[in-house]
Amino acid sequence: MKNDQTTTFRESVLMNQQALASNLATEYDFIVCGTGSSGSVVAGRLASDPNIRVLVLEAGGSDESEIVIDPNRWWMTLGTDLDWGFVAEQNPNLNGRAVPYSMGKVLGGGSSINVATWSRGHRVDWDFYAQEAGDEAWGYNAVLKLYREKIEAWSGAPDPQYRGTSGAIHVQPAADLVPFSFAVLDAAESIGMPRFPNANGRMMEEAAGCAVVDETIFEGQRKSIYRSYLYPVMNQPNVTVLTGALASKVLFEGKKTVGVEFLWNGQLHQVRAAQEVILSTGAIQTPKLLMQSGIGDPEELNRFGIPLVQSLRGVGRNLHDHVAFGALWEVAGDPPAPVPRGKTACFWKSDPALEAPDFYAYSRRGASLSTENVKRFGAPPADVWSLVIGMRPASRGSVHLMGANASDPVRVNAAYLENPEDLKSLIAGLKTARAIGNAPALAGFRGQESLPGSLFGGDLVEFFRNDLTTFWHQSCTAKMGRDEMSVVDSKLKVYGLDGLRIADASILPHVTTGNTMAPCVVIGERAAMLLGAK
Repeated sequence: MKNDQTTTFRESVLMNQQALASNLATEYDFIVCGTGSSGSVVAGRLASDPNIRVLVLEAGGSDESEIVIDPNRWWMTLGTDLDWGFVAEQNPNLNGRAVPYSMGKVLGGGSSINVATWSRGHRVDWDFYAQEAGDEAWGYNAVLKLYREKIEAWSGAPDPQYRGTSGAIHVQPAADLVPFSFAVLDAAESIGMPRFPNANGRMMEEAAGCAVVDETIFEGQRKSIYRSYLYPVMNQPNVTVLTGALASKVLFEGKKTVGVEFLWNGQLHQVRAAQEVILSTGAIQTPKLLMQSGIGDPEELNRFGIPLVQSLRGVGRNLHDHVAFGALWEVAGDPPAPVPRGKTACFWKSDPALEAPDFYAYSRRGASLSTENVKRFGAPPADVWSLVIGMRPASRGSVHLMGANASDPVRVNAAYLENPEDLKSLIAGLKTARAIGNAPALAGFRGQESLPGSLFGGDLVEFFRNDLTTFWHQSCTAKMGRDEMSVVDSKLKVYGLDGLRIADASILPHVTTGNTMAPCVVIGERAAMLLGAK
């Protein structure tokens, strides 16, 4: 019966969306650009009111693919047409390497190609955002209430102080744990990390901790934010979702936003917005779209002959992202299951003086190692397990235009290791990660430590320069705040313009502690509330 209902609803959605696409209106109440972890929330909440007409533009295509549906095949999406395929420019601090900078180009955005890990962000993060914005609605207590009352449908052990059970998103503890998973938690606990009943809630209030991962998986399949928020209302006549529709320019009359220009089916279209335009295209595409629409640093716009609409020097600056690297051990005993997703999470500080954890680690079967380090230090053993380690760096990058047109590429300077403090932090954080991996609790699962092992001094620095890559948490390129480099205010309105808001990870003042999908849902919910959605 359930499968029959699912098939019937899918057919209803397809027929409705085909009919709406074949008869586009010239004006909608709201235009939402992007269906990622924020845009799907905004569009879905707005469309829940049948009197509101919503147009949603998604540059990518359908999410109906086995490599999307199966969360263990997420890595197979990278480099495909489901991926924007950005590449950060060559970095002298990484021995000239150019890091691939994948981002989701598909219905659901990053929530359709990520590892499905649910990480709320730390209390210190949210309180910092509230301070930067001058608005307690962004503070931890307000966000915790959102998670409990509107966002989460938590299926784990009851935790009413922290977890909601009737929200839009199914969240569960990682399934199919094996003895190795518990041994990792035992190891982390043995070196002083408190163990928590789940990876969110109280753990995101503490200086360190370990727990089983929370994830957005339902009955073994990915449940993206698009599937949780937007797809359920796509059989309605008031919401039109176009795929393969690339927003090329926001349209203005003076300082008033009046619509969007977009490329679709090989033609250029213009549609008006009676109320507002919301940009949710991510931390690379959002600043690009702003700049190509005349919003940004006047000097940069002038280089490409783009008429200035609003001078905002912070557009495209402040790019923040977690860096990633791996620590490897030979497999022994009963190894972790051969799936490319972690089942456990550990968070800690590289410096006790920090307010919140700047490091985290997930464990998985297989090697996390660059080809450059294989060449320099030799190939690892055939069967290894890794701690995949992320760090919030001090370095900030930037996004720049390479042309005035939507089809022109964008230049991304990830700026990894530009701040010399980051190398010191990496060395300190690695020490803790190695203490976990080498703890007695893992002795039955561990052979020799493969890399970085006994490396120190210049060799260890070279290991990092050769190995660092992205955790795909690109953020902060149109940040919320009150200083001269801020792009949006606490209401997510672009400074100096009417009718234009941004709702995606680009508005964060700094990248959150942990994965960014859950914080992006918060951004989407806040935007929807500010727009008057039910």
